[in-house]
Amino acid sequence: MRTSMIVTTIAVIAGGSASALAAAPAAKPLAFTPPALTSIPKGKFGAEVKLGENIFRHTTVYAHGIIGDALNCSNCHLNAGALADSAPMWAAYTAYPAYRSKNKKVNNFGMRLQGCFRFSENGKVPKLDSQTIVALEAYSYFLATGAPTGAKLAGRGYPKLAAPPKPATYAAGEAVYKQNCSLCHEADGSGQYVRGQTVFPALWGSKSFNWGAGMGSIKNAAEFIHANMPYGVAGTLSVQQAWDVATYIDSQNRPQDPRFVKSVAETRKKFHDNKFSMYGKTVNGHVLGAQK
Repeated sequence: MRTSMIVTTIAVIAGGSASALAAAPAAKPLAFTPPALTSIPKGKFGAEVKLGENIFRHTTVYAHGIIGDALNCSNCHLNAGALADSAPMWAAYTAYPAYRSKNKKVNNFGMRLQGCFRFSENGKVPKLDSQTIVALEAYSYFLATGAPTGAKLAGRGYPKLAAPPKPATYAAGEAVYKQNCSLCHEADGSGQYVRGQTVFPALWGSKSFNWGAGMGSIKNAAEFIHANMPYGVAGTLSVQQAWDVATYIDSQNRPQDPRFVKSVAETRKKFHDNKFSMYGKTVNGHVLGAQK
């Protein structure tokens, strides 16, 4: 009662009403432009930032032995983590510490990076004080130079995508994939490599992210694809095509979820019980997640 009176009084003093105060629109995301990489400072800190950039761009080289697939961080965070609407690192850095429902605890930024290595990179989890994590933190900190801490920045994550006009299907997604994606990622989703280095990443199979990765969510994959793919001609796929091809890609075999417990059914129940995960579902006679 007392709290309600105080809120009403404040609103009246401000020249409005309690209902108007409650209905005030949320602040719009702030625009931000990261610094140019040519402005990386000299000295030991600059060297650490540069190492972080190299790890980010060439993860298969600079984090060899840590990652378990053939993906570079920059495969999902385009333009070396600087591109808006492609989960840019400058927007992620200023958003932590934050609670993550994935591990049900407050994570600092280093812990968030550890999660990427465990799931998206299907690898080992570097220690928080390891050179790998510290260098990636330094690089992300540099990209966020001048960004307000805790503020919602425009371009963070992937743009929200409307629901498809009609239910997405594997068959429709396969057609979209063949026409728009297979040239770079190959018909079997295995990606392309030059002298052992990843040019275009594997989208499924042993060299790709595992079932626990964020891209294992059809929703996340569709949002990324619609905003950023096909590479070089982003925005040419319709909402329906993005959902269809994301469904097709996420209906393929990939490395096991490292949180696996007892069985595929139990693991789905505990970690994948939602409409955007294909884990544990049967596609073409095969239970996804049950591969050896």
